[in-house]
Parts: sequence; structure tokens; C-alpha cells
Amino acid sequence: MKQSKKMADTVTIKSAQVFPPDTNYYGTLFGGKLMAHIDDVASISATRFARNPTVTASTDSVDFIRPIKVGDTVTLKAMVTHTGRSSMEVFVRVTSENLVTGEEEVAAISFLTFVAIDENGRPVEVGSVVPESEEETWLFQTAPGRAAYRKTRKDHSKELAAFFKKI
Repeated sequence: MKQSKKMADTVTIKSAQVFPPDTNYYGTLFGGKLMAHIDDVASISATRFARNPTVTASTDSVDFIRPIKVGDTVTLKAMVTHTGRSSMEVFVRVTSENLVTGEEEVAAISFLTFVAIDENGRPVEVGSVVPESEEETWLFQTAPGRAAYRKTRKDHSKELAAFFKKI
């Protein structure tokens, strides 16, 4: 059986400055560009935890809370918040910072699910994650509710796929 690891040991941080080619007509970061950053940093966190290759199984949502403007620095902090047999829930908090004023705000949040795989692409067992701080404990304790919602959403997606296969 795999060992348990502290949630803090899975933390991955990535920062990037937002330049004009990264933005839309309104001078704010393209949503798809941010989503790519989120998947990247979450993947590193999951792989760091599993010490096996991982694949993205699900992105619950990306909630854009405030626009990220050209010239801002975007910082993403990811950590594994819960585990199943082979799956890991990863939370990503995105902040934007105006480097001139120092103003920093939460710009987006996201939860993703990754699955650890072996060299043949088959799921492999992962250990458990151990929360220590108040924030980590809250994320850990609320994870089963998110997992239940995720399962309901996946079942609905399967129904939609079956429906659209017929038409």
C-alpha cells in the first residue's frame, strides 16, 4: 500500500506575467490560456503526489472571479486535497497581482481530478493525503461532497453522450 503524504508536500506554484498576445479584445487573459495554466500546475501537483504519470480525468469547473489584465502577474497554487484508490482531487487557486501597486486578488478557483497510471495506461493505487492547516482540513473535509456531485455530473454526461449518439 502507498504511503500517506502531507497536503503541503503536493503544493505547486507557478507564476507568469500576462502579455498582450495572451489577452482578448478587452485586454484580459484568455480563459483558455488560464485553463491551460491550471491543468499544467494541477498535473504537476498530482504527479508529485503519485510519483507516477497522471492524466486529467475531470475539470469540475473554472470559476472566473475577476478579470486578469494585461501587465498583471498571474500566480497559480495547486495541491492535492483528497484521494481515492487511483484518483486525486486537486485544488487550484489563481491570484492576479498588479506589480506596480502590489494589489493582489483571487481571480479564479478550480477543482480537477487526476488518475495515476502505470506504463500501460492502467490506473494505479495512490496513497492518502493528510491535511494539517485549517484551509487544508476544510478542503479535505468538503471533498466527499464535491466527489458526489462529480459522479452525478459524470452520469449526466454519459446520458447526454448516449442521447447525442442517437441523433
